[in-house]
Amino acid sequence: MNRSDFSEAILKSRELEIAFKGRKTNRTFKATVWFAQEGEKIYLLPVYGSDTNWYKNARVNPNLEIIVGGRTVRVKAKFLTEEKPVRDVIDRFNEKYGANEIKKWYSKLDVAVELALS
Repeated sequence: MNRSDFSEAILKSRELEIAFKGRKTNRTFKATVWFAQEGEKIYLLPVYGSDTNWYKNARVNPNLEIIVGGRTVRVKAKFLTEEKPVRDVIDRFNEKYGANEIKKWYSKLDVAVELALS
């Protein structure tokens, strides 16, 4: 499956799975996450912000895998820490999932992650 087809599969999903390496064990772990997409970019918002375990692991090793429908694409995480880019991601999540859901599930909104599909 090429990245364009993968991008189309993502459009049909409400959540996806990410695979990442543990920062201490170097073992592979997976987490199911909500996401927002804009073109060839996927945005993630860690539930506990910079305190989220998968985020801490990705900061040590930014090479991740996105898994949707049993198909996998390797990506490199870009970490968004400045207020404006993080706010833009929060706005995308509010549009997709609803502001009440974001307030309900996300307790710290200080960082976001960008994953380029191209």
